[in-house]
Amino acid sequence: MVERLAYRRHSRYNTKSNKTRLLRTPGGRLTSLVVKKKAKGPACGDCGKRIIGVPALRPQEYRRLKKRERRVNRAYGGSRCAKCVRTRVMRAFLIEEQKCVKQVLSEKMSAAKEPDSGKKSKKK
Repeated sequence: MVERLAYRRHSRYNTKSNKTRLLRTPGGRLTSLVVKKKAKGPACGDCGKRIIGVPALRPQEYRRLKKRERRVNRAYGGSRCAKCVRTRVMRAFLIEEQKCVKQVLSEKMSAAKEPDSGKKSKKK
């Protein structure tokens, strides 16, 4: 039959932060081992998927890591996934291209109007 064990910490209740599991010591005794909470890890701010390359740790453990271990080495490193960064860059590039095209078209239109207005003034 399994031995019953008392909690060794301050809380006597089976709460989320007070989970334990049984551990058999080399001497054959059963003791309770406190289990840490499982971390979800950082997620992308746009799509909500987990970020690849960043470990899933609790906030206190992130503080102990080096900065390069906390993030991925690219723009928007630890906050956006690679796919969302790619779409952001593409969107920004296409918006800039659209502005350039609009400016070129407006210059063409103004260049086309100038000779026409000049011819009309000569007729008058």
